[in-house]
Amino acid sequence: MANQPTRDDKFSFGLWTIGYNGTDPFGGPTRPDLDVVDAVTNLAERGAYGLTFHDDDLFAFGSTDAARQNQIDRLKGALADTGLIVPMVTTNLFSAPVFKDGGFTSNDRAVRRFAMRKVLRNIDLAAELGAKTFVMWGGREGAEYDAAKDIRSALERYREAVNLLGDYVTDKGYDMRFAIEPKPNEPRGDILLPTVGHAMAFITTLERPEMVGVNPEVGHEQMAGLNFTAGIAQALYQGKLFHIDLNGQRGIKYDQDLVFGHGDLQNAFSLVDLLENGGPNGGQSYDGPRHFDYKPSRTEDITGVWDSVSANMRTYLLLKERAASFRADPEVQQLLAASQVPELSQPTLNPGETYDDLLADRASYEDFDTDAYFGGHGFGFVRLQQLALEHLLGAR
Repeated sequence: MANQPTRDDKFSFGLWTIGYNGTDPFGGPTRPDLDVVDAVTNLAERGAYGLTFHDDDLFAFGSTDAARQNQIDRLKGALADTGLIVPMVTTNLFSAPVFKDGGFTSNDRAVRRFAMRKVLRNIDLAAELGAKTFVMWGGREGAEYDAAKDIRSALERYREAVNLLGDYVTDKGYDMRFAIEPKPNEPRGDILLPTVGHAMAFITTLERPEMVGVNPEVGHEQMAGLNFTAGIAQALYQGKLFHIDLNGQRGIKYDQDLVFGHGDLQNAFSLVDLLENGGPNGGQSYDGPRHFDYKPSRTEDITGVWDSVSANMRTYLLLKERAASFRADPEVQQLLAASQVPELSQPTLNPGETYDDLLADRASYEDFDTDAYFGGHGFGFVRLQQLALEHLLGAR
């Protein structure tokens, strides 16, 4: 079969994704728990290159030091046997009852201190395993009621925590960066730093902003009705795409965590085209892990879980193939030029031109023919999009 994944594709999966046992707010598990050694072995057999995890995915919350170390040793053994790596680690500050009002931004100061200690311990583990990225998803950092949370104080406590983590990683000499994962809501009614834009604005307030980027997730941005590809483009533009979570989402609703491409397929196509072909010279614009943060449907048995793993990777590779075909199409290149898409990369001002020069240029205003844009100047975007769709469907 064509489009088989290899380690060079940098596909990674969260242990919480393939290990999802089917539990949802309306029903209990439909599958047994997945052992970490089985997870690593099966991912390696299917062409993945990395496994990621929260601390509580690997060992239960409140585990003894001995139980914790046993699971770490078993993971290390499986990694050594298969060659899989751990490119990213994150910390669970949302499942245990102690985090019911958040971790870094809980109103309870003692909880905030406990959360910091939990994260610091997991940073040490991440460094031990060679992880280069530490993701922070603040799933409980928010509120349901406006009177329940002083948002400015909460953001200051968030900032305090991230600054402390930056100090720790720097002082320890760890080769590690942080990536904030935005989400608008769920499980909280409203979550702090709800979108890529909010997160990047917050990063500018930090003491070490260069150490912190974003980890956008398809479904999280689309839950807010936003264009994921556009958000990724801005993160790339600002040099802040440190990691990415791929999945599928169908509209503004709960976080579906579908297989990548099993939601908004056209946006998935444009995303892959951006990641693979959107660099300054037409090459890759992102060289990090293609990380899948999805949940195998609770309707599936363990065979269905591994089918969904393969589906994520195959869909990405098919879209990569289709995007390459789109970019290589001579008619597409002609339409891009006719639509003036490349022209947008040209500065609006001439080299050395000032606002005085612009004001003196009659062609830019007094003599500019605005009437030509009524009926006589079409951009051809519809035809361009139709060609994209035809390549996506394999019709060209």
